[in-house]
Amino acid sequence: MKTELTFHGAAGCVTGFCARIRTGRATVLVDCGLFQGSKTLKALNYQAFPFDAKSIDAVLLTHAHIDHSGQLPKLMKAGFGGPIYATSGTRALCEIMLADCGHIQESEVEHLNRRNERRGRDLVEPIYTARDAARVMPQFQSVDYESWIDVAPGVRARWWNAGHILGSASIEVEIEEESGPLRLMFSGDLGPGGRDYLEDPKGPSQGVDHLVVESTYGGTERRPCDPVERRQALASEIRKAHQAGGPLLMPAFAVERTQELLADLVQVIDAGDAPAGDIFLDSPLAIKACEIFLEHGGAETSNPFARIRAAGRLRYLEKPQESDSLERLKGWHIILAGSGMCDAGRVRKHLKRLLWRREATVLLSGFQAIGTLGRLLQEGRQTVRIQGEPYRVRASIRSLDLYSGHADGPALERWVEARKPISGSLFLAHGEPDSLNSLRKRLIVDGFDADRIAVPSIDQSFTLKHTAALASAAQPRLEASAAAELDWHNARSELLNRLEDRLDRAGDDASRMRLIEKLGADLQDA
Repeated sequence: MKTELTFHGAAGCVTGFCARIRTGRATVLVDCGLFQGSKTLKALNYQAFPFDAKSIDAVLLTHAHIDHSGQLPKLMKAGFGGPIYATSGTRALCEIMLADCGHIQESEVEHLNRRNERRGRDLVEPIYTARDAARVMPQFQSVDYESWIDVAPGVRARWWNAGHILGSASIEVEIEEESGPLRLMFSGDLGPGGRDYLEDPKGPSQGVDHLVVESTYGGTERRPCDPVERRQALASEIRKAHQAGGPLLMPAFAVERTQELLADLVQVIDAGDAPAGDIFLDSPLAIKACEIFLEHGGAETSNPFARIRAAGRLRYLEKPQESDSLERLKGWHIILAGSGMCDAGRVRKHLKRLLWRREATVLLSGFQAIGTLGRLLQEGRQTVRIQGEPYRVRASIRSLDLYSGHADGPALERWVEARKPISGSLFLAHGEPDSLNSLRKRLIVDGFDADRIAVPSIDQSFTLKHTAALASAAQPRLEASAAAELDWHNARSELLNRLEDRLDRAGDDASRMRLIEKLGADLQDA
């Protein structure tokens, strides 16, 4: 049979990347990630895989972020027993990240089931547990950058430094065919380049037949910013938060983003560019990741993360009661807590007690997917719901994009240009519709044939030839529009917020009763 490429995630949306390569001799996955974003999108995590897990010969992993690795324990539970190939840095991070993800799922499901019992709803099971995450780790096999290895019958691969996070890689795949080797390239998540903590993205100098490239910031063009300017911008945000009179809360991605922020925080405070104060890291996962970065991190000869430990300003909060103690803390301080999109973890607890305070500041420093709490805050919502409860947003909500781990549109264009000649198709994945369309237009202007640029939908398959990719009719688990839009859960939350606001502003109880009666009649008619 001809080689077939199917996109089971991060197609028309940013998260859940999973690509299945099926040849006449083997079936291989590139990544197996969790969906993040709206509840409708995350519901896909609980469904069965759209393929037989026992049929997968190997998984090739680009990096450790949960939207690329987060379903590996579920894959193992479904019957996959083959190797998971990844760099040593990725393996080290997956050991803590998958365990943390399993633990979060257990605690989230426990909380949800208490609510379901009270409401008379069915109980749910976690996708997997921390124990399942530990069970999948023996299947990991470490690979070196830029070295070919055989990964399945008739399939070999090599990993190139993607400059995104520790251990991140783009993966080149070569498939034996009668007409000659078929070569595919998966970008994974590409770093922006020019960072002092990671190398610039790399890749093969000769062309490939088909290229799959991420598009997270395909519609963004950032102004050039060196590390000195980045720290100056961070120092300015810290000074503004200090002047507001309250604490600074930074929802942070536990791996790479947290470590970069901590290193820069320490540096600008020690240099006197920002007000001094205690820094609390309230994320067990980020704490463990810091130790890995102290062991493996940095592109410099001397480890740039070593200053974090030496500064003496940082307080690790590992136990829940240590996190709870911050509720009694007064005065200026900085809190970093996960998750970076504000949808899980301890950051929600801090948001509950700080969002309504005018003197508090929340500084977002990474991509916020559609439907997440972080995206709603970034878009300026005046009221948000956290675990079903409404909270008025009075705190200052700020964004700082200079710490993004993703390449912008021009950087993606340059990376694609360096992979030419591309004899077949270019697949744009891992992006929301606006970003995908913007990058597509940019590449067409750059001279790439529009007919050879594909924007796949979830579960869409392509039959690959050396010079073409033939699309099949998609039978997606989720329509493209639903993958990248606010869903009915978001709409319900907004409706409830508007209702409560209207009731609060009503002049008297009689007015409130008339409003409720009208809504009740409308619901009955519906």
